[in-house]
Amino acid sequence: MDVAQRITRLLDEHDPAGDPQEWLGARYDAGLAWVWYPEGLGGLGLSRDVQAEVDRALAGTPQPTAVQGIGLGMAAPTILAFGTDEQRKRFLRPLWTGEEIWCQLFSEPGAGSDLATLATRAVRDGDEWIVDGQKVWTSGAHHSRWAILVTRTDPDVPKHRGLTYFVCDMHAPGVEVRPLRQITGEAEFNEVFLTGVRLADDLRLGQVGDGWRVAQTTLMNERVAIGGARVRRGMLEVMVEAWRERPENRTHDLHQRLLALYVESEVTRLSGARLREQLAAGQPGPEGSGMKLSFAELNQALSGLEQEFTRDLSYDDWSFRRSDTVDFYGREAGYRYLRAKGNSIEGGTSEILRNIVSERVLGLPSEPRIDKDVPWKDLPR
Repeated sequence: MDVAQRITRLLDEHDPAGDPQEWLGARYDAGLAWVWYPEGLGGLGLSRDVQAEVDRALAGTPQPTAVQGIGLGMAAPTILAFGTDEQRKRFLRPLWTGEEIWCQLFSEPGAGSDLATLATRAVRDGDEWIVDGQKVWTSGAHHSRWAILVTRTDPDVPKHRGLTYFVCDMHAPGVEVRPLRQITGEAEFNEVFLTGVRLADDLRLGQVGDGWRVAQTTLMNERVAIGGARVRRGMLEVMVEAWRERPENRTHDLHQRLLALYVESEVTRLSGARLREQLAAGQPGPEGSGMKLSFAELNQALSGLEQEFTRDLSYDDWSFRRSDTVDFYGREAGYRYLRAKGNSIEGGTSEILRNIVSERVLGLPSEPRIDKDVPWKDLPR
């Protein structure tokens, strides 16, 4: 049965207007969730290029919830790459349907840009691991069922070597989630405290001590998910609409800047298309860092230009509130301007991404790293 026949059969046998989770489950079972995944795991083992055909044919039907961005863009590819057969079967289907929401427990108060210095400890106790530590900037932790978690299991080796990667049960005793209020008044992010959290060894992804390699798969996919997605031109469209509506505010200088940003947006869009073609042939590489960097700079430049052009600095919704999804383009101009400030931090700071592009894409000399061979326990903190 070819892809077109599977799509027809799915539409004939299941009503897209019914329960969204039931529909998504049927799509997963038909192999039409991620067609490049193996059969039985939401895919058909086909080229990633075929996904565009599926997405077009199923446009207008229920899609995975936006709140599941971390699960879809980061957890799923990591589970596929490093999970056991049992882990793949257990986690991928409810992740796709949205029955179980995921978050990411990576950054810490003392380990953000230099993630490998993280201090959250996992100590083995028979068939379990006892986890203690603190994570920060965790999007969506307040409504997540599972998390991808990096811990330190061996403090006696250099920082990149003594890490182990787990799936963390966010409902386990000892997991505490606290909101972090942002400049917009929202709390998309959280700090998460882990105190004596017990995780079974069958929740480990990859080998003990190999957590950095597993985490790199997550981070590469994260940057592709943020920067390499099909460009919706959200911030550009908002700015162009404002330009059309307020001819009295136009100047030659602002027009030249808007044209320059339009060109940058096109370059980003075409680069993203090329990156997706590379992804069809294998795993994401460091090029995704450049895409994410471009995304952040474009959003900030366009939101700043919008503020300057409209002369609208108003923003009065400072009340504390929880947010179900990340909204890069929403609401009034003041909100967009403030929210865009986070784009150069989340998913890897722009400074670190420039290092990755220079060293791993352009092949320039690496920065000196005096702590490369020093045991983690001897590093100053």
